Formats: sequence, C-alpha cells, structure tokens
Amino acid sequence: MHAFFSPRQLAHAPAVELHNGGFTPYAESPARAEALLAGIGGTAEPPDRGDTAIRAVHSADYLDFLRTAPARWAAAGRPGDVIGYVWPVVGRRPLSLDRIDALVGRYSFDASTPLTADSYDASYWSVQSALAALDAVQAGERAAFALCRPPGHHAGADYLGGYCYLNAAAVAAQAARDAGAARVAILDIDYHHGNGTQDIFWERGDVFYASVHADPATDYPFYWGHADERGEGAGAGTTLNLPLPQRTTLDAFRRAQGDALDAIAAFAPDLLITSFGADTWEGDPISHFKLATPDYAILGRDIAARGWPSVLLMEGGYAIPALGANLASFLSGF
Repeated sequence: MHAFFSPRQLAHAPAVELHNGGFTPYAESPARAEALLAGIGGTAEPPDRGDTAIRAVHSADYLDFLRTAPARWAAAGRPGDVIGYVWPVVGRRPLSLDRIDALVGRYSFDASTPLTADSYDASYWSVQSALAALDAVQAGERAAFALCRPPGHHAGADYLGGYCYLNAAAVAAQAARDAGAARVAILDIDYHHGNGTQDIFWERGDVFYASVHADPATDYPFYWGHADERGEGAGAGTTLNLPLPQRTTLDAFRRAQGDALDAIAAFAPDLLITSFGADTWEGDPISHFKLATPDYAILGRDIAARGWPSVLLMEGGYAIPALGANLASFLSGF
C-alpha cells in the first residue's frame, strides 16, 4: 500500500493548549508523526497540487485568516501562539470586525488549537498527502494511506478546532467528486466525532458521512455527533452518528462499525475515505475506549472486506509510544 507524508508537516509545533481548565503541553505534537512513521516504515513525498482543492472546501476569508493571523497576533503585541479567548455565543458579527482577538473567535471553536506561523503550511502539506493518496487510488490502486498531521476532521469550512485547521477528508472527498466520482462515503472511526466533516457535507446528498465515536454527552466536541443528527435538505439521511459509551471494547465498536458499513453499502459509493483515529486505544491519555492493538487489524479487515476503493487518512491518537503499532495493525489488517 502506498503511503504519503511530507516532512513539512512536522513544522507545526505549538507549545501549549488549554485543556481541562489549565495550560498543558500541546498533545498533537510532531512526535506523533515521528512515532507513526516509525511504525509503518517509508512514505512517499506528496507532490504539490496547489490550493484549488482546498479552496473548493474552505472559505477564502478563513484561509486568509490562517495565513495571516500569526503575524497580526504578533503585531498586536500578543506573546506566543495564537489562542482564542472570546467566542460569539449566538450568531456571528459581520466581517467588518477586524481586531485579531475577535477574528480568532470568529474562526475557531476552542482554545486547544493554537495557531503558529507554521500551522498553515503544515496543514497544507497534510492535505497534499491526502490528495496524493486519492490520486493513487484513482490511478487504480485498491487503497492508499496518508499520514495527515495535523489531523483534519474537526475543521469546518471556516473554522479550526480540535487540533485541526484544514479538513483533509473533506478536501479529498470533494476532489473525488470533482474528478467524476458520483458518490463518496466517509467513515470516521476516531474517538471524537468529526464535527467539521459533518458540517461541510450536512446538506449534501452526494457525500455520506458515518461516524463511530464517543458519546458527545460525555466527550468532546459535545455539540455535534448525537444520534439524531441525520443531515438536512438534500443531505437528509446522509449523516449517520453512532455514539458509544466510555469504556467501549472491540465487540461493541465492531458492531457499530458494521452498522456504519451497512449504511454506506446502501449508499453505494464509488469511493470510501476512512478517517482513522488511534485514540480509541485503551491507553490513550485523553480518551476512554478500550480497544487493544490487535483489534485494529480486525477493524481494518472488516472495512477492506467491503471492497470499495479506499483512501485511508490519519486523524487522532495521543499515546505516542503505541501509535506506530496501532497504525501498523490497522493497515496490516486492511
């Protein structure tokens, strides 16, 4: 299986994040990618396909914010990385708001996702890795993997959050549609719900989004991912959320993933994109499922057995010593 990653994805390295009421070392560190690389061996450098596919998903004003916010933050005399501290509770003020502090609130939904001078470039190359994997599958490969770091599934069309800035899964799905795929499905099996991916395709009937994740009644991102969220308009029925309780083990997770795959089969996609998170592992420091390393091979085999051309993308997972083995298990099973 071809795998793609650019060393430029390592440059994004915020110092701290706000977590559970205090500042802690940033969990989504470059060491994550280094551990994942060690687990799977060599990867290929993705070519630069430009930002056309990114602009097809993310708004122009948001992309401008990602590029310019660190310099504007520094110019305003703010120390360190860009971290928001005020957000609109209901609605959003007009674009005429220009103070950097207000713009951070407009284009983010949490304080756990600092923005540095290297965040946009690292995220850009994360997306390029996903597009390279898509190209490999479109060229006839059965499956390809992209080590997307920073991850992407919490990023919406015009907001960042959850360690995510650009949504690689959404960009790959839209690029596949633009290249002629009639129907694309996204299976999200990260511990946390992929709220950004859901939002982007919420009113779309051509992209099916199915997620198996921790119940948002108890876990981040709280405001998305409940079982009654099914899409709206043309997208009614093309969102499926399967929340599970903390301490879920393989049997329950596998049943939920099977339900998601059955729903995707009914949708009959031309392509499957899987957002894989290793934060479902039993020892993950910020998550609460109980999957063991060998379980990932079983989940990978179950997905592969459906036979769809597949793009596999990395999302979360924060137990750095175990990341490589967990990813290797999943890919070997697939």
